[in-house]
Amino acid sequence: MAQSIVGKWKTIDDETGKAKSIVEIYEDNKKYYGKVIDILNPEKKDAICIECEGDNKNKPIVGLVVINDLVKDKNVYNSGTVLNPDNGETYKCRLKLQDDPDTLQVRGYLAFFYKTQYWKRIK
Repeated sequence: MAQSIVGKWKTIDDETGKAKSIVEIYEDNKKYYGKVIDILNPEKKDAICIECEGDNKNKPIVGLVVINDLVKDKNVYNSGTVLNPDNGETYKCRLKLQDDPDTLQVRGYLAFFYKTQYWKRIK
């Protein structure tokens, strides 16, 4: 049986290699979402999403749903979006478990460009 992406994940910054936050991925009505449940830098625990638009503007980042509407397609989760609370930008998103089921590839797309992070499962 294939592993599920549901659970808690430590986000790793693709530029610094440092752990930034804990995101809990959950399923609701056959779609997958991810919510920030903790920020690891004590100085940023109360950060708000200044750059966000709409309902997320000036909301605390802890509690923010940053992954929305992903659909499972074989071993890939896509057709949804990921929000970067640092700049308020929303990107098309694809999640995929690596050969190691405790490593999640998180890829955000903007036109022909993409960024990839590798998140670590919290047991």
